[in-house]
Amino acid sequence: MTLTLHTSSEHATERLGTRLAALLRVGDVVALSGDLGAGKTHFVKGVAAGLGVPEPVTSPTFNILLVHMGRLPLYHFDLYRLEHAEQLEDIDFWGTLESDGVSFIEWGDRFPEALPQDRMEIVIHREDVDTRRLEINPSGPRSSQLAVDWVAACGGPEVSA
Repeated sequence: MTLTLHTSSEHATERLGTRLAALLRVGDVVALSGDLGAGKTHFVKGVAAGLGVPEPVTSPTFNILLVHMGRLPLYHFDLYRLEHAEQLEDIDFWGTLESDGVSFIEWGDRFPEALPQDRMEIVIHREDVDTRRLEINPSGPRSSQLAVDWVAACGGPEVSA
């Protein structure tokens, strides 16, 4: 199942993240992919706002992982600079995913074999300067329910098999 949402501005992309945040539970994992500048970090900014994170959220490209405290801890990964899945052990990737918060993984498509089986994958496509298309692909029971609830909260999907 693939669900699709569209946005027409950075602010709209952030609002989608805010709506998702209201539905998140401990252990949820969202893998984000898309070209540079597609809006992955803007989306996570919205999630952070929805979780009540008080500080600014930036891309963790040079840190690999940034932790933000809100209603739930937000673990914000960026795997862009990693070359091998073995490097995930250095940042306690799997321990963090199984801890007390929610995990958002930019460039999650770099090491798909390292991701948990039940996760939501979102590919952000840049259609023009402002417009984004988000393809949402859940891969387990929790992520499927999360995706359906989120898309419903955003006003309904475009669905493709």
